[in-house]
Amino acid sequence: MTGPKSDLARLPKVELHLHLEGAAPPAFIRGLAAEKGVDLSAIFDADGGYRWADFAEFLRTYEAACTVLQSPRDFCRLVEAVLAASAADGVIYTEIFLAPDLCGGGSPAAWPEYLAAMIEGADSARRASGIETRFIPTAIRHFGPERALRAARLAAETAGAVVTGFGMGGDERDGHLAEFASAFELAAEAGLGLTVHAGEVCGPQSIRDALDHLSVSRIGHGVRAIEEPALVSRLAEEGIVLEVNPGSNVALGVYPDWRSHPIDRLRRAGVNVTVSTDDPPYFHTGMIHEYAELASAFGWTSVDFAAINRTALRAAFCDEKTRERLLARVG
Repeated sequence: MTGPKSDLARLPKVELHLHLEGAAPPAFIRGLAAEKGVDLSAIFDADGGYRWADFAEFLRTYEAACTVLQSPRDFCRLVEAVLAASAADGVIYTEIFLAPDLCGGGSPAAWPEYLAAMIEGADSARRASGIETRFIPTAIRHFGPERALRAARLAAETAGAVVTGFGMGGDERDGHLAEFASAFELAAEAGLGLTVHAGEVCGPQSIRDALDHLSVSRIGHGVRAIEEPALVSRLAEEGIVLEVNPGSNVALGVYPDWRSHPIDRLRRAGVNVTVSTDDPPYFHTGMIHEYAELASAFGWTSVDFAAINRTALRAAFCDEKTRERLLARVG
């Protein structure tokens, strides 16, 4: 690889918004399905990638792929595969969303064993490539407030050097964020950083609710803030960090193309934005691809990306020693 894209490939990168199961390489899932004798051929296209045409089919494909993740060992191997792909794109630090409700059939008793296996996978990846990883257990919004509180409790009980945050994904249209305040309060009391998905499918009110009710320092996506100038100003003034996933937004039709995406306008308005990939193999993206498209659409250079990565590291849910060491690498 030569030229501008090769320059982007060499940049050290920081990623704050990555779903573990959504980042599963298709080849990994195909291999696991073959080992277990499960026929998942319907979810792959002729090129071996994940097959989906709309959001509903995306969810069906995602859920089908997850059916072969059946044991702690499967999740350990998945973490290794995901981090190998990230490291190949130049990622030096990543935070991965884990859903306790999707591990071990959602059994609270199984969570520690599954988490230990995933930490083992992260340790193996760090030895192989140097990539640093932190885990963010997440509630699933459409499972309701009680399940969210249980997820927060599991996160709090396993908080430490690797489990450093708590968040919530799921259907943004389901329930009101005020109903989840107790879960986020419990996580905060355990010293976990807080983030929540908002302002992707739903508009600015979703982001305001997150700020008003959950005391988060970061918003997953948050791009729909651009529709309300007063909210953009509030995000800038309060120093809220957006975990922006442009390729995901374009693939899912939130915006029609890269030039229409508001990340550059948000950044120029003083909002702290970062760049991540969300569910990269589903959206045919990766960190190098994201950087290349942003450079093409907005003229961003290595200077801009270094600034973006400093923003991400300052917002990262990690210890200060790790933060300072990695800040020295991104420049």
